[in-house]
Amino acid sequence: MRRRQVTTHIVALVMAVTATAAATGCTRLIDDKGPLSSRSAEPRLSADTAVRELTSALAAEGVTLDRAPQDQIVIECTERLTGRSESAKAGTALKAGFARARSDHGWKSGPDLGGASLTLRKGNWTAAAGLPPTTTASPTTPVTIIVNLVCDGARSKSRTDASPASTAS
Repeated sequence: MRRRQVTTHIVALVMAVTATAAATGCTRLIDDKGPLSSRSAEPRLSADTAVRELTSALAAEGVTLDRAPQDQIVIECTERLTGRSESAKAGTALKAGFARARSDHGWKSGPDLGGASLTLRKGNWTAAAGLPPTTTASPTTPVTIIVNLVCDGARSKSRTDASPASTAS
């Protein structure tokens, strides 16, 4: 049972990272070619606004997400939201939350990455989430939900940006 949970969480994390990389075109993070030009004529959003709109839309559907601290993220202009939901409701709630973000906050559907992922786009941000896998476990078993947000121009952080310990000395 524990092995199945760990495997489910790892698969969900890999799917979310893959979906984010594919949605933003950042399939080779090592080969940083500088900022991308904006793909939208819409006004740029701050990270706080993008996170607030998505967490609000998903919370209205019963999915509570927490924002990861920036020192845990190795790419500039990136946010990661994580939460847990009952496996029976997770996929439906995630789809409904993304639909609510489109209707209530003006997000648009992002690139189609296939049936196992959802993407949204607004201004300079793209949000991607992998749909939780359907499991044979109890419908009340919690699954992890990860929503990755990446803005235009995201690139790897320099070593000094990524490690707060090096800036303290």
